[in-house]
Amino acid sequence: MGALVLTEGAVFNPPGAESFILPPIFGHVTKPMVLVVLSVVIIAAYFLLATRKLKVVPGKGQFVAESIYDFSRNNIAREQIGSKDFKPFVPLVFALFTFVLVNNLYGIIPFLQFPTMARFGFPVALSVLVVYPVYHYVGFKRHGFKGYFKKELAPPGVPGAVLPLFSLIEFAEKFFLNPLTLAIRVFAAMFAGHLILAVFTLGGTFLATETSSWALKPVSLVAWIAAIAMTFLEAFIQVLQAYIFALLSAGYIGAALASEH
Repeated sequence: MGALVLTEGAVFNPPGAESFILPPIFGHVTKPMVLVVLSVVIIAAYFLLATRKLKVVPGKGQFVAESIYDFSRNNIAREQIGSKDFKPFVPLVFALFTFVLVNNLYGIIPFLQFPTMARFGFPVALSVLVVYPVYHYVGFKRHGFKGYFKKELAPPGVPGAVLPLFSLIEFAEKFFLNPLTLAIRVFAAMFAGHLILAVFTLGGTFLATETSSWALKPVSLVAWIAAIAMTFLEAFIQVLQAYIFALLSAGYIGAALASEH
């Protein structure tokens, strides 16, 4: 009621989950679908162009490309999988990091302004259809069917009295919870961040244009300043979440390959 009085009939409807349900652009194709395809084109085109004419002293484009690759290779894949086994998985880790990164950064790019990982289906598809089968496949391949289950569910040193409960928890974690929590982390961060930016931006616009109270109009500046500050924070979180997604994916692969639990 107070809001109605202050704004003389104008009502601010804050953005919610419905803001993430976008109408089709054509047919059944939506904006997030287009952005996902566009991200693949952007990543492929950038790295092809940046590495087309490699130089001993790299230019800015080559330097950035090499830095991203080196980070994915040495700081994520090598660290999490191990120096003996990491090389075959570098392309996967590199692809996951860059793909999630670009799709996260869409959230702060003008006109696009929609992090596609804020639609739960996309991180779930990456986690369940890509990461999940890879780390279980390499585990089965290295240890065998029985050996892999024994390593994960009944490692040496677990007391017999607690082994059934331990095995049940480990089975639920390794085969059900890990892929879901991997997807939920990036989804929740992108969803919440985009929603916060929308609230500050639309709230500031509402106070500046819809209310007739001059006492409230300066508050719109505070909202917009907060939106700018939150944009920088969101950019950091977007990069961080891409790193965490790739890091955990590599960690799962490393754990599946490891001899010990």
